[in-house]
Amino acid sequence: MKIAIIGTGYVGLVSAACLASWGHEVVGVDKDAAKIAALRQGVMPIYEPGLDVLMAQAVRQGLLSFTTDAAPAIAAADVVMIAVGTPPRLRDGEADLAFVYAAAKEVAASISGFTVVVVKSTVPIGTGDDIERIIGRVRPDAGFAVASNPEFLRQGSAVTDFQQPDRVVIGADDERAAGILQAMYEPLRLQGIPVVTTKRRTAELIKYAANAFLAVKISYINEMADLCESVGADVRDVALGMGLDRRIGASCLNAGPGYGGSCFPKDTLALLRTSQDHGVALRIIQESIVANDARKRRMALKVIDALGGHAEGRSVAILGLTFKPETDDMREAPSIPLIEALQRVGARIRAHDPQGMANARALLDEVEFFDDPYECAAGADIVVLMTDWRALKALDLGRLARVVKERVLVDFRHAFDPIEARRHGFVLSAIGVPQDKNTDISTGPTPAIRSARRHSPVMENR
Repeated sequence: MKIAIIGTGYVGLVSAACLASWGHEVVGVDKDAAKIAALRQGVMPIYEPGLDVLMAQAVRQGLLSFTTDAAPAIAAADVVMIAVGTPPRLRDGEADLAFVYAAAKEVAASISGFTVVVVKSTVPIGTGDDIERIIGRVRPDAGFAVASNPEFLRQGSAVTDFQQPDRVVIGADDERAAGILQAMYEPLRLQGIPVVTTKRRTAELIKYAANAFLAVKISYINEMADLCESVGADVRDVALGMGLDRRIGASCLNAGPGYGGSCFPKDTLALLRTSQDHGVALRIIQESIVANDARKRRMALKVIDALGGHAEGRSVAILGLTFKPETDDMREAPSIPLIEALQRVGARIRAHDPQGMANARALLDEVEFFDDPYECAAGADIVVLMTDWRALKALDLGRLARVVKERVLVDFRHAFDPIEARRHGFVLSAIGVPQDKNTDISTGPTPAIRSARRHSPVMENR
């Protein structure tokens, strides 16, 4: 099958490489000539584990190419996939569809023969109807159908998520289009992976509903973490006890500094705006958005408290800046409001991240960046772990203890063993665990709980 993908961002690149790996002929289209030139040289514009290898293999096999000339790629395609950005508008938070509509007009000008136009971008409910009208006005003679095929990719594991998904969702009001897309995903169907085929508007809503539910789940466990601190419980064990219930599941039950990234903040807000346009109250989602925003700001108070209530002039080492590990994405990262809040009370910020430094530099002012985590921590009054990169979780606490000025550690991700931290002289503060007057957390879990954790499903926030 011949496929043209409009947009070579995160979703577009992952989709292009994975579809090509199944034997489809894929062309990635982008207006950014510099990006296309770099992709042709094998230079990746994003960090995503395994994507560079998969892309290089598909290019060598002649199944994947890149171009700035959309017309011939669209004309030759059986399926044209729109995978451009839909960032939130500054004035109201609604998804900005300018790039989607521009892509639709470009597709309309070049389609030849019956073509399935697939919206891969996350778009408000009813956007497929708009695209259908746009193409119909530009090319009333064209044979086409517009479908929705939402992505469910987690940054850091996107290649696996595309190739081994929980499900595929196809939204099509045209039976012929639905059949073509089902054939495109035949390699997954043969593996027994469910392919859910539904109406277009339903598919658009499934994407938002899924992300909003996961966002609510994260906000819920974060509120439970606050309650645990007040009543002397351990949120890690609460999450374990909840997550082993198959009706609940373990995913997104890691208490932390709040959700971020390109999906949950944007999608929850867009769904809320859609509900308001239709006069429907989504109070749970609305409260989740409020709670998450407040939580990010509240984390600065936890750091200040660990500093004894005085942050002015103190040196704070932030380890991990991206919203989650295995990505360089800084969009809506909890580290940003944390750093800005600490700067407002006079703290001096030092920072390190394994992959997100370039993007962080563009967003943060008056921050001293370090390529090495130990150099970042050298002379610091406090060390704060924000993102649980494997490299940061594996830090030598003994070495860390020797370079810091004060052995105070705030662990927002439960990455460090509290007993080990105390052995090296650290006063450790963490989320959702019993804490004494010295902000030192209690001893670790019982052997039974430790054993259960080892055998529980992975708890991962998107």
